[in-house]
Amino acid sequence: MTTLREERFRIPVPLPAGTVEVSAVLGPASGGAEGGVDAPTVAIAHGAGAGMDHPFLVGFSAALQAAGLHTLRFTFPYLEAGRRMPGPAAHAMLTWRAVIAAARERGSGSVVACGKSYGGRMASMAAAEEAGLDVDALVYLGYPLHQPGKPEKPRVEHLPAVAQPQLFVEGTNDPFVQPLSQLEDAVASCQNATIVWIEGGGHSFEVKGRKRAADEIGAELAPLVARFVLSGFVIDASMQGASGKDAEGDA
Repeated sequence: MTTLREERFRIPVPLPAGTVEVSAVLGPASGGAEGGVDAPTVAIAHGAGAGMDHPFLVGFSAALQAAGLHTLRFTFPYLEAGRRMPGPAAHAMLTWRAVIAAARERGSGSVVACGKSYGGRMASMAAAEEAGLDVDALVYLGYPLHQPGKPEKPRVEHLPAVAQPQLFVEGTNDPFVQPLSQLEDAVASCQNATIVWIEGGGHSFEVKGRKRAADEIGAELAPLVARFVLSGFVIDASMQGASGKDAEGDA
């Protein structure tokens, strides 16, 4: 299979204090039944503590491209500026909207917002606002329901306002979603949302007793996300059977 070259570019983001630019990388679809300008694009945001070139996201993106999807990874403004702590949520939501506009400009297929932890939560908040987020679906890789050990402060109030299909990919050992029933209740309150559980997975989908590099872990999650996107945002029985709570050690 021929690997197509990724394009690195910058996206202007209009923030209240002025426009800034963030780094982005567009990865073209390189396989599968789709491909071409009409293929869906998955815009991918990093978590709070790692950038867009973290091996987990690089491996995840490469596997999505091999499945016939374009990918668009990007950096939030705080990290672009060299800061470690995330900036205001409003800045992240404005960034998401600028990134989605860039994705729409570069392709004619559907667009999906996908984020690791913090990045996914910011997409959900943007989608829940009156201004919305111009995407066809949202995917969360380890949605941070609450801070570890603080289930009394869940971040769920906005989720029922998200109109698009939502896919939560969650590890059963993730401290950000304990107890699991709390996330299940939150997802049940949404308009159109489903969880795919990764048995034994932590917040970064590491599974005790299975030593794997971060890029491999990311790549192993890509097939279920690709099936969700290419099926028209439907969760089928094979996805639950391959990666659900009843599947042993699958991430």
